[in-house]
Amino acid sequence: MKKSLILIFLFAATYLIANDNLLLMEQANKYYDGSEYAAAVETYETIVSNGLESADLYFNLGNAYFKLNNLPMAIFNYEKARKINPHDDDVLHNLQIANSRIIDKIEPLPQFFLFQWWDILVKSRSMEQWGRISIIAFISFLVMALIFLLARIVWLKKTGFWSGMVFLAFFILSLTLANQHYQSIHNRTEAIIFTPTVTVKSSPRENSTDIFIIHEGIKVQITNQLGEWYEIKIPDGSKGWILEKDFRKI
Repeated sequence: MKKSLILIFLFAATYLIANDNLLLMEQANKYYDGSEYAAAVETYETIVSNGLESADLYFNLGNAYFKLNNLPMAIFNYEKARKINPHDDDVLHNLQIANSRIIDKIEPLPQFFLFQWWDILVKSRSMEQWGRISIIAFISFLVMALIFLLARIVWLKKTGFWSGMVFLAFFILSLTLANQHYQSIHNRTEAIIFTPTVTVKSSPRENSTDIFIIHEGIKVQITNQLGEWYEIKIPDGSKGWILEKDFRKI
């Protein structure tokens, strides 16, 4: 009886939270449409604090921050939206506009073409889509394995064997791609700089040599950590150390 009551309570709580988030989203959209951008931001942030994550939510939040001329927060939320849906044209377009307005214009290092192809392949489908493809491929492999084991005709056994190998390879590939997509969303090694001007150090000490300066809004990659100091890499490959207070992980 206790377990049943707990389950009923959990289902009811989930429904109420989902319904509350839906109402909040409608209200936030009304604030945005009415040019009440600060109220829109506050309401969207409430939804985020409730645990809801979606590309549309982060996109709307980024738009509201952009209207308030808060570029770091706009870029931060556009990047979070892009992580969830890397092929959303609206997200990519608005992110490009926001990035064009930050101070730092750093040309990224050219990426090895095989890595480029792999990244494009990973992001060509969502994590859920790759997961469904892997399930279909595995079921197809099992069917082909049964044909190979049960068939009495030679050509049918060969067909079952080689088709099974193809489906097995496709299963492994799609499962790997699904995992890579998951890692790209949940592996928080990228960050947005929030301090207006940051002096990057040669080592994790305040009195170490200044090596270059970056500004708010730029995206960096986190490569190491030592206490409150983090080693970061900027798009042109340059590395250095900054404090945790200067950035937010995407």
